[in-house]
Amino acid sequence: MKLPYEPKSVLDIRRSPPSPVIGYSPDFNSFDYNNTLLLSSEEKFPVENEHTMITHFENWDSNSLMRELGLYDDYYKSSCPLDLPELPPFFPSDFQTLNQYSNQNLFDLITQHDDVNEFDFTDDLILLAESFETQSFQLAQVILARLNQRLRSPTGKPIQRVAFYFKEAIQSLLTGSTRGFNTCTSYEIVQVIQAYKTFSTVSPIPMFSSFTANQAILDATDGAMNVHVIDFDIGLGGQWSSFLKTVAEKAEARKVNPPAVRITAVVPEEYEPESILIRDNLYQFATDLKLRFEIEFVSIRVFEYLMFKSIRLINGEKTAVVLSPNIFRRIGSEFVTDLRRVSPEITVCVDAELNGFGTATVFRQTVIDGLKLYTTVLESLEAVNVGGGDWMRSIEMFVLLPKIMATVEYGGRCVTPWREALVRAGMKAVGMSQFVEIQAECLVRRLQVRGFHVVKQQAEMVLCWHDRPLVATSAWTC
Repeated sequence: MKLPYEPKSVLDIRRSPPSPVIGYSPDFNSFDYNNTLLLSSEEKFPVENEHTMITHFENWDSNSLMRELGLYDDYYKSSCPLDLPELPPFFPSDFQTLNQYSNQNLFDLITQHDDVNEFDFTDDLILLAESFETQSFQLAQVILARLNQRLRSPTGKPIQRVAFYFKEAIQSLLTGSTRGFNTCTSYEIVQVIQAYKTFSTVSPIPMFSSFTANQAILDATDGAMNVHVIDFDIGLGGQWSSFLKTVAEKAEARKVNPPAVRITAVVPEEYEPESILIRDNLYQFATDLKLRFEIEFVSIRVFEYLMFKSIRLINGEKTAVVLSPNIFRRIGSEFVTDLRRVSPEITVCVDAELNGFGTATVFRQTVIDGLKLYTTVLESLEAVNVGGGDWMRSIEMFVLLPKIMATVEYGGRCVTPWREALVRAGMKAVGMSQFVEIQAECLVRRLQVRGFHVVKQQAEMVLCWHDRPLVATSAWTC
């Protein structure tokens, strides 16, 4: 079935305008943590706007929205099938070859395709990135006009579609239209939810990321009566449903009271609609599980200014932190020093930019790394081959395109690589439990698509597509 709404340009993906500081609590009181002013619900989001958002969803009952977010996911109810397909041999010693593409020219990757001449547009795309980096804007416009003729729409092989999205993202930078999008409509929000749900269903990438991170936190906070998670990459929040469910099930099995769980999410200023939806659905889910639960939101702008003073910390809680390279790209690495003062039980980093993508200090290299990474992601999605193309286009438009836009917008910034920043701050990597390893292997086998592999390298768990890494999870302690 053809999607009713199919953006043809990144300019069609509309976002909310920057909003004031975000902060929620169950009773919607004002917060004043460490002299940090967080506004009341009326000041944060005008009442009429919040009612308007809720009205957008009046035709959706809470259960259907929660299912779309994956909050009623029964993924863990069934065990691994006994008749598992044989996977191609892959050993930890092979990990040395995984990052071979980080220093390899993009065109070596392109030669894996049938016709190298078919992909001459990559020359122009990289030249466009160089022109933008050197501020040769007239040349950039000429190159962009030529690319618009060669890449008219996101069709063709994965590398062609990815190149189209990067071209559109760079064009949005040139026209100054990467910010200030109109408020999302309810239909667009539902499209995003459905796209993420589909992505989690057909690809092991989201499930691998959330499961490995959640299990590392569960292992580190086991036995605590109060757990606080500081999440710098909450997305749509669906990954926390599995966490809450596991917390409740473990308490029931031990015949003890479950711990109180509190989540603080550091989010972009334009995250108002998503924040409301995440809050309402996770509260309802936790209530059904009879868990004590709170969730609060702090804007990145406020966090950048006040660091961890903007986050409420309570004595006696076991704290865990979830990071991704994106927060380093947006605000730098200085906050890591302040992170040690929080003394988290565990800090988990989910890195979906393993090819070097996101760590480059040259805009051109950011584009090259991005082309390689997202081409690999699309190739792995196409291998699923579940029939029809609408689901793929939905994932591309509502999941991958916003990531490409954000990367291009912050590309080329001089940022200390996140691993180096953590080590400089005195943190050290710790290994994942054997349970994580077994379940990660089980996850990719259940998909029954050849090509996905799980590799353990020192303290990292890495999900790969053939010989290219897609995402890695690592755990760190002070």
